[in-house]
Amino acid sequence: MKILRIIAGLLFFGGIAPWAHAAGDRLSTHFTPDGPIDAPNFEVAAETGYMVGIIGNPNSYEVAAQFFTARWRWGVVEHDSWLQGYNQVYALFMVEPILRGPENLYYGISLGFRYNFAKPGARFVPYVSGGVGLGWIDSHANVFGAQGQDFTFNILTAVGVSYKISDHWKANAGVLYQHLSNAAQTDPNPSLNLLGPQIGVTYSF
Repeated sequence: MKILRIIAGLLFFGGIAPWAHAAGDRLSTHFTPDGPIDAPNFEVAAETGYMVGIIGNPNSYEVAAQFFTARWRWGVVEHDSWLQGYNQVYALFMVEPILRGPENLYYGISLGFRYNFAKPGARFVPYVSGGVGLGWIDSHANVFGAQGQDFTFNILTAVGVSYKISDHWKANAGVLYQHLSNAAQTDPNPSLNLLGPQIGVTYSF
């Protein structure tokens, strides 16, 4: 539970705080004294990752994660500081074949926020994101350390950097953390913590 509190705190500071500062700027033209911040109205992305189990589960999980995401701009921070950039809200669908572990497949949805630390004219843009959702797994409750039921909740966090290839296309790479749990609906409730690299492409409108 300590790691969840830490993650929640980081997400609140890193994501919600700049979102609150930017909420009033949604209709801005997004210009600063140094030029415009490239803050797309809408994006779609396809991403893939490879994660391994860490912390608290006896099974050596390996998961191949696929994410399909839609992102909407929600405010721009224009003042020249380390917070300069723009917020996004996102909705994603995930499909995760389990390469190693008692189960075979996890799939679900997640809603969350992403903050992009963008500077005028920059091609490289660091980002941090986090969200919560729900999903289903082919559980095997009789196996020690396996998930206790099919229905689960999920927490997703990621940090990384995107690179602007053209006016519409971006590539990104980062690190993804995922937590799966059924919120103590079964006893025991063997949660699953996953960590690994992620890459993807984004199309901006």
